[in-house]
Amino acid sequence: MDKQTLPDWATEIRERYQAGEASVFILHGNVFDQYLLGNQLCQMQQVLDQLLQKKAGVFELTLAQGIRTVRAAPSIKPPSGDDRSLMGAFDYLENQMQAQNANIGLIVPYAETIFPAAETHALSFDERGAITTLHRWSLAAELDAADSIVILVAESLSTLAPALLSNPRIVAIDIALPNLSLRQQALSVQAAGMSSDEISRIAAHTAGLRLVQIGSIVSQGAQTNTLAEQERYALILNLLKDSADAEARAQTYTKVTAGMSPQAIQKLIAPQQSSPQQEDAFLTIIQQRKREILEKECAGLIEIIQPKHDLSVVGGNQAIRDELMRIAQTLRANDLQRAPMGVLAVGPMGSGKTFVINAFLKSAGLTGVMLKNFRSQWVGATETNLERVLSLLKVMGPVALIIDEGDRSFGSRSEDNDGGTSSRVIARLKTFMSDTDNRGNVLTILMTNRPDKLDGDIKRPGRLDVKIPFFYAQTVAERSLILQSLLKRHAIAFDASAGSLDELGESIANYSNADLEAVVLLAASLFETQPVTLSTPLLQQAANDFIRPNNAQMIRMMELLAVFESSRRSWLPTTMKSADLTELRAELSQLSTLLN
Repeated sequence: MDKQTLPDWATEIRERYQAGEASVFILHGNVFDQYLLGNQLCQMQQVLDQLLQKKAGVFELTLAQGIRTVRAAPSIKPPSGDDRSLMGAFDYLENQMQAQNANIGLIVPYAETIFPAAETHALSFDERGAITTLHRWSLAAELDAADSIVILVAESLSTLAPALLSNPRIVAIDIALPNLSLRQQALSVQAAGMSSDEISRIAAHTAGLRLVQIGSIVSQGAQTNTLAEQERYALILNLLKDSADAEARAQTYTKVTAGMSPQAIQKLIAPQQSSPQQEDAFLTIIQQRKREILEKECAGLIEIIQPKHDLSVVGGNQAIRDELMRIAQTLRANDLQRAPMGVLAVGPMGSGKTFVINAFLKSAGLTGVMLKNFRSQWVGATETNLERVLSLLKVMGPVALIIDEGDRSFGSRSEDNDGGTSSRVIARLKTFMSDTDNRGNVLTILMTNRPDKLDGDIKRPGRLDVKIPFFYAQTVAERSLILQSLLKRHAIAFDASAGSLDELGESIANYSNADLEAVVLLAASLFETQPVTLSTPLLQQAANDFIRPNNAQMIRMMELLAVFESSRRSWLPTTMKSADLTELRAELSQLSTLLN
């Protein structure tokens, strides 16, 4: 095999093959991308052609076309019509391997269609024969003696027959998503006209994307129903005409807006005809396009969270805000020793867990990725979906993996009616959460109001290091701060001439954050003119009209659960700090018996 510059994964095949470690390889992971071959971006077939260029014959085997000759010496007999069937193709290849000096290479794209993961009784005769033949080849001395090699290509290992994966003579090589250095090298080819600073900024903010996807962002070709490069430049220059360095900025933004409609460009570059700062606008464009690509790539599997507010608009919860700001500063400083592996947010419903965590993401500068419905009815598909998401997270860092209603994802299960899929998914997530390589790179944030339903080992240090309790506002001052925050968040003015927010006092005691927001929005709906300006009497009127959910016992149990999950006593409300924990535990036991 030629030693010309190859991608890392191809070099690994070459080295392990030459060392005699194996003659059968499985490529998985990022198999549908472009790859750097020297200073050129190529498809996988081109890289494999270069890797196998000294082979006397190279063949491709697919379910649709059977055996196909990619390249062969005149001395190698071409396949006939009888060799087009699956087993006929294997017989033909074996005959060629056994022929004198007929060292060949076999490439099997979409290998999961020929060697599928399924119970043996569910496989066809040809599929059983194919798996058995490849297994035998990997162990036979004849394959090594013939200097032949077999390369299977599949996006996920979970879609391949387990008998192949457990074979010590079959080596699986993971093709990772491109790292920062590789993205920079590829961008220097894809966007040769960009400055090194522009390339560095794009590379830094496209983690998690394939090279082919990054190429689509910086593509400068005209696309159907979109603006050509010069048209985009003219539009952007007009939007930035009143700002400094308009021409230079327009040139920069033109390169990363290919394929976008004029409306989308205007929304990003100059929303409401106001010109943002250069860095903010540039990153907004990149992040918007990245979000579109990733959500399409993992359609239905993840949701990328883009919070509008940071911790500055969070009312009350001062101790919690301070702790989250400390974590945010730690992550921003890349302080791996102090960065937690995970955070558990617990507390009754409506206590603001989701809003505060989203605000934390913005303050910490973290991309939030929420797991959605990655489970599937098809065998192996759930595990494949999960591996795709986890592989993506590793290269997107720093990133936060958000798991809401964690008791449903990690809850204790007395029975397993899905063939063990749930158990395998939970085990894989636990392994991922405790992987120390993720510290400072992937922060797991699990939210729940029923931590008692979580598997015990999911809450141990090393997975969820920091356990933050959330409670309803305990004092008039705290409720006033939350109301101020809600008014600010919804851009609603407040007229203090008719009384302060503190005067609502005990009339809104025990209201959750969600209840208080409902009161504010109800009061706003009662205001007859625009813009809305609320007052204490109008808020009191709305509070008197609002009917709170009647689930006091359940809320009390959730509060007690949060007390016993909290990492620190200092984070508890004043009424809880000095309470007798034995009495609280007895109360929790009684409520659990009553409500469960």
